[in-house]
Amino acid sequence: MRAMQVTEYGQPLQLCEVERPVPNDGEVLIRIAACALNFADMLLIKGTYQEKPPLPFSPGMEVSGTIEALGAGVTSLHVGQRVVSYCGKGGLSEYIALHAAICLPIPDTMDFEQAAAFPIAYGTSHVALEYRARLQPAERLLVLGATGGIGLTAVELGKLMGAEVIACARGAEKLAIAKAVGADHLIDSETQDIREVVKSLGGADVVYDPVGGEQFKAALRATNPDGRVIPLGFASGDIPNIPANIILVKNLTVIGYYWGGYAKTNPKILSDSFAKLLAWYDEGKLHPHVSHSLPMEQANEALDLLRTRKATGKVVVQITGG
Repeated sequence: MRAMQVTEYGQPLQLCEVERPVPNDGEVLIRIAACALNFADMLLIKGTYQEKPPLPFSPGMEVSGTIEALGAGVTSLHVGQRVVSYCGKGGLSEYIALHAAICLPIPDTMDFEQAAAFPIAYGTSHVALEYRARLQPAERLLVLGATGGIGLTAVELGKLMGAEVIACARGAEKLAIAKAVGADHLIDSETQDIREVVKSLGGADVVYDPVGGEQFKAALRATNPDGRVIPLGFASGDIPNIPANIILVKNLTVIGYYWGGYAKTNPKILSDSFAKLLAWYDEGKLHPHVSHSLPMEQANEALDLLRTRKATGKVVVQITGG
């Protein structure tokens, strides 16, 4: 099969011919139709992610496709079924073998590109807001990086969960997208003072931060007493030091959170969340935003869209077409 592979850390992906996997007991073989890209894929390629796979390997953490074969003991799924899954790596290839328990049927109303764009972006935001931050209706939610792959879903889900949502992103064009999915207030991080604007709106009860750096510092100071702050990543490249005195004085909670870690420690949290999210999608309450879709041969160009922050929502790579 064909696969885009990391053959040297920090270098462009190479299109290679590799052996097609065979499903083990409890696994299914999926012919991948689409693979969505994430900021974490760039870290994997650089060799700076929390997990460092041995070379060579294919990045790509979430896939959709059609089941082509079943491993022994699989009874919950069938050949020909359309499924979506989180895989951690291996998505930029024509086939992948995954455990049946982490593969979920795709609703008839969802196409492969939307399905591939769904697990990490919506799953990360839903578990963060509902399970970790315990976001309540009428609370004020500040979303930094609000038009990125996960930020946009945090805006959409926060509004669905009844929060008053403040979206922070760069430029009027991106902010218009956040407004379209439900943001109540908009902050242009290029021209406005995040701390001052948020405080003028009454402060934030929950901060959702995939950016880090100076934006984290500003948001922390604009968080209300008893507020919760969730650092999800550091797209700015700056991992901030957290001032303990501010946490102490304002009774703040800074919440550690790594969505992918639950795949090993408590996968039921992810599967329950994903089932709820798919139900919301089927009810017409969620609308995945795919800003770019490119063929597998252009996976490096697709990654550049993330690297240069030209994408809004998700970037998807077409693998086989289903």
